[in-house]
Amino acid sequence: MIITPLLILFLIVVFVLLFLFLNTVDKRKWLTAIISLVLTPFVYFYMFYPFINIISNYHHQKHFDSEAWLENPALRYEMIDNTIESNTLIGLSKQDITARLGKAEWLSWDDANKTHDTNIWNYGLGIEPGAFNDQKECVQIIFKDDKVVAVKPYQEEITFENEKE
Repeated sequence: MIITPLLILFLIVVFVLLFLFLNTVDKRKWLTAIISLVLTPFVYFYMFYPFINIISNYHHQKHFDSEAWLENPALRYEMIDNTIESNTLIGLSKQDITARLGKAEWLSWDDANKTHDTNIWNYGLGIEPGAFNDQKECVQIIFKDDKVVAVKPYQEEITFENEKE
């Protein structure tokens, strides 16, 4: 375990809260302090830390890896930020994109022509962890003259096939 200033701060907060709570039960300060000191790691690691992980949507960032992209579609959201920032896909041809990302999962709809637009490919990125997340991550890859010109992330509402509207 790495001891960081944030860890120390959170441990102090948990200790103070425990101390104040236990002080309402028993007025002996020395006993309350000892019990709080013993209980702080347990309360922190079994209550406070899991709660923070549930309500936050932090996730690890990874560099783009074609093999991981193809093998773990549900974890693609971990790679997309780095891919966009580093312009990894910009300038690649459709054949290169197919080799690195696989075949397009779906094509965007072109209202003007009433057909699918073969120059806008979409891929699902998975669902970012978090208790209040009701969106799935997706990315749009836009081609012009058979070369990638833009990579745009977006979110869609999570829907299930068995839900009735």
